Amino acid sequence: MVELAYPVVVRPGALDGLVDVVRSAHPSNRVVIITDRNVGARYAKRVARLLAAAPTLTIPAGERNKTRKTWATLTDRLLADGFGRDTTIVALGGGVVGDVAGFVAATYMRGVPYVQVPTTLLAMVDASIGGKTAVDTRHGKNLVGAFHQPSAVVIDPSVLKTLPAEHIRAGFAEVIKHGVVADASYFGSARAFAERWKLDGRDGIAELTALIERSVAIKAAIVRRDEREGGLRKVLNFGHTMGHAVEAAARYKVLHGNAVAIGQVFEARLAERLGIAARGTAQSIEQACKAAGLPTAMPKASPATLLKFTRADKKARGGKVEYALPSRIGAMAGEHSGWTIPVEDTLVREELSNRA
Repeated sequence: MVELAYPVVVRPGALDGLVDVVRSAHPSNRVVIITDRNVGARYAKRVARLLAAAPTLTIPAGERNKTRKTWATLTDRLLADGFGRDTTIVALGGGVVGDVAGFVAATYMRGVPYVQVPTTLLAMVDASIGGKTAVDTRHGKNLVGAFHQPSAVVIDPSVLKTLPAEHIRAGFAEVIKHGVVADASYFGSARAFAERWKLDGRDGIAELTALIERSVAIKAAIVRRDEREGGLRKVLNFGHTMGHAVEAAARYKVLHGNAVAIGQVFEARLAERLGIAARGTAQSIEQACKAAGLPTAMPKASPATLLKFTRADKKARGGKVEYALPSRIGAMAGEHSGWTIPVEDTLVREELSNRA
């Protein structure tokens, strides 16, 4: 178990102990499950039985449904069904469900508790930890949201057996990111795992569980020091400035983890070009991503389009886009500048043109 201000349980079979975690995290008169159609078809009935026949609200699956409309539909349902401030929300699903359900919890009745039950690798190692909740808009990703910490997180790696392999690979992008950001040895372990095992959720479950635990511990250590992203937590945005632009340019038809993999390789190359990162950093990241079956090449989007979306992202300050950039594998640059580096659009455009 990893400790933040709330418990994070990581073990195969943890789902069966969900009721005890929910009760101890926040005793409530009512519990409601929020999930999506894909996850709900597999796990909603099981989780509802564990939680004394808790009702389930189901949303369409996919990033395109992480919207204010979905948030409004869910809150209207809760109001119509008479849920009050004595309610705990259980977010059962991947990053989209966790973000939307968390935002509902942050805003419903001015804030009710919620428990994260991630069912994708990406959500297990990243999205479920740290209390970021949000929805997307046509202007960009996660632009409307709130910090709202969960009461607990329950991670059961055995559910990955039912997750499509492409989604496991996408989640592995965040595993790689945590190694780049904070732990070169862990980065090596992640790459070795990707080279040895098929990323299908069936093989190497013990080793994968250990990777998940370490990823959670890395993110937890950073979040404890900077809960609201005023400084150090910005390093976790590595790969995400350009990654979010790739997602937006593709109208969210690219998996988040795939976009982050592309973003990491691009941003590491940018760091090398700026003289910030040690030579070979980008190549090491690219090799790890390729071992995991992740894309590393920029998509067929114009530099102007990608730049437009980077400027719309939350990381733009004073007309310049700020990037979280590595100095080497296991360490990030920018300690004396708030852990981000402002980069001129002209330089980014040149690098994008070089990769076209």
